[in-house]
Amino acid sequence: MIVTLIIFPFIAALILSMVKPGKLRDMIVFSSCAVLVVMVVAFSVSSLLGGANQSYLAETQLLDKAMLLAEFGLMGLVFYYSFRYKQYYCALLSAAQTLPVAWMELTGRSAEGGNHIIVDDLTIIMCMVVGIVGCLICVYAVGYIREYHKHHTEYKDRSPFFFAMLFVFLGAMFGLVFSSNLTWIYFFWEITSICSFLLIGYNQTPEAIRNSFRALWMNLLGGLGFAGAILYCSLRLDIANLQDLVTLGTGNQAALIPVILLAFAALTKSAQMPFSRWLLGAMVAPTPTSALLHSATMVKAGVYLLIRLSPALSGNLAGIMVTTIGGFTFFAASLLAISQSDGKKVLAYSTISNLGLITACAGVGLHEAVWAGILLLVFHAVSKSLLFLSVGAVENSTGSRNIEDMHGLIIKLPKLAFVMIVGICGMFLAPFGMLISKWAALKAFVDSKSVWLVLFLVFGSASTLFYWGKWLGKLVAVIHRSERLPDKLEKSDWFSIYTLAILVIALCVSFPLLSTYLVQPFLIQTFHEPLMTLISSSDLKIMLLMFCTILVLPVMVRLLTFGKRNKIVISYMSGANSGDDRHFTDSFGHESSMYLANWYMEDLFGEKKILKPSLVLASAGLIVLMVVAIGGVI
Repeated sequence: MIVTLIIFPFIAALILSMVKPGKLRDMIVFSSCAVLVVMVVAFSVSSLLGGANQSYLAETQLLDKAMLLAEFGLMGLVFYYSFRYKQYYCALLSAAQTLPVAWMELTGRSAEGGNHIIVDDLTIIMCMVVGIVGCLICVYAVGYIREYHKHHTEYKDRSPFFFAMLFVFLGAMFGLVFSSNLTWIYFFWEITSICSFLLIGYNQTPEAIRNSFRALWMNLLGGLGFAGAILYCSLRLDIANLQDLVTLGTGNQAALIPVILLAFAALTKSAQMPFSRWLLGAMVAPTPTSALLHSATMVKAGVYLLIRLSPALSGNLAGIMVTTIGGFTFFAASLLAISQSDGKKVLAYSTISNLGLITACAGVGLHEAVWAGILLLVFHAVSKSLLFLSVGAVENSTGSRNIEDMHGLIIKLPKLAFVMIVGICGMFLAPFGMLISKWAALKAFVDSKSVWLVLFLVFGSASTLFYWGKWLGKLVAVIHRSERLPDKLEKSDWFSIYTLAILVIALCVSFPLLSTYLVQPFLIQTFHEPLMTLISSSDLKIMLLMFCTILVLPVMVRLLTFGKRNKIVISYMSGANSGDDRHFTDSFGHESSMYLANWYMEDLFGEKKILKPSLVLASAGLIVLMVVAIGGVI
């Protein structure tokens, strides 16, 4: 079933690339997603019942040769686009990583041994995130892309290519999370980089092309670090598998060099500063692309690798490098999000920020920090995909994704406003999972005596509360009677959005089960030590009571107000109301428009103020820490 899970999305992608827009294409997408979800659930259940820790495929000579040919194909694709758009540095970066790895493979210098496929509890978690969330995004994309091209007739309809790339992305992610061999992980790693490049440049506008190449060169730079790690492991350590490297890295200083290089690759993939700009540039792509990049694929690959490396990052300079960059990114991106009024940009900075927190958790290398990091990964994937799909639906319905234009959305588009409220609450309010995970991260940072991480988390979380609170207030604020807008979403769109909203709520109730049956067994196997009680039974009872209260309150309000007409009274406005709640009489006796707006503090936290200094600080810090870490080993 594992091989089928990896290959099936590629087959679906090939078929979709040849099918024109229409009902047949829609049915292929729906049926392919249904098959994938069924396979993911069946695989997860069978793995849990049969024992999660398994490995497969020790002899893979034919597959290795096929992957080598495919790597040359990927390099050729990068060369084609690099020369077509005169971005020659991307071709250079691609050749610099592909050719040495190919030379090692062709000359027989690559390390051998071990199985190439691994199944453990973290694999199951990632498989469910990629399969379920990713497929829901693909289902949503069917209706979205149709409406998108109705609104944007200036863009060429390349939707067959678009859907093909979405499924290639899913296949590459399945391959990445199942692979244990470093060369295999690298192969699927590079496919995700190419897919993100092609999807970001979907519109083929100058801005889209520029942003897609920024994403490409930054991820190719990380790929160069990954290739360097493979070469070092094969030629110096005779190691072929990631698990063997982590085991050796916990007690061998020489193994820290490839660990540092892999951590660098993960930082680029997960859009940590100074590499965060590629994820911000991805906003030019259609919303399903952003949702997939932020929740189920690209950036999750980076933090997944860091979680795998976490035992080898504990108590050394490599871990300090990762925690410092992650903590600083969490704090800086949270501040930058305050100044944004573009909904997708707020979501982008929020993603960068939360990935920074997961990165810091992995870098600490303590089991409680990794526990928090894994749960953050899961909760963030579901909540953020829900928010991206909702913002895309609002944009198609209203023509804007600006938060200021979402004022009173609870009246204009009540169903969309409701699911957005669920998604936003899931990102920062108790007892939803993100806040619980942040509490666990704070405890881990205190236990590790990392004062700077505690400060980053405290001030970053305060900023998080600020920008989510502003957005939430805009959705529910009503100052005058508004007209309800027509519902333009298709049934497939609502299916994905409602399912994700249900998952956000379900995870809040079921996260103790997720922790008990998947996260904690993985931590025991990884750290080889008994686990402390991370959340007491009394805390769980309090959170359950809070959650039940949150569920009961809306029901009670609905029952008490059922059948009653809404009563909207005239706003006071210090007695200057013109009578329609939209205008007031100013001090000169003139009638002026009344508007309620958020304060974005651009003069304090705007991109022009702190983005460039943050990138410079992160760049300098990363260079110094890498030099010191590698120099300390040498």
